Amino acid sequence: MAEAGADAISLINTMKGIAIDIAARKPLLGNITGGLSGPAIKPVALYMVYEVASAVNVPVIGCGGIASASDALEFIMAGASAIQVGTASFTNPRAPLDVLEGIEQFMATEGIDDIAGLIGIARS
Repeated sequence: MAEAGADAISLINTMKGIAIDIAARKPLLGNITGGLSGPAIKPVALYMVYEVASAVNVPVIGCGGIASASDALEFIMAGASAIQVGTASFTNPRAPLDVLEGIEQFMATEGIDDIAGLIGIARS
């Protein structure tokens, strides 16, 4: 991707999943499989950001299970230059603002002036 001229890489979106109705003995979803997202995929998403951020020379946008400032900060410390809030917005339309305000509060409490200093810090 980066070699082909991408300006950034976004990781990850949903993962394929399936649920089966044992009484009916068939998949619950009409399409058989569906997208698993939100907190369930966060550990995988965080791992992918951690791995890919060290392998490319373009910004990495982390997403997948980010619902709080702590979640977002984990992605940033893993190497994400930016983050995306998706599924959390379905239950809390204010989730992106809550995440932003939480990051700002963390930075103020920790005396951090520039979030760039946190990007990839977990790799140190």
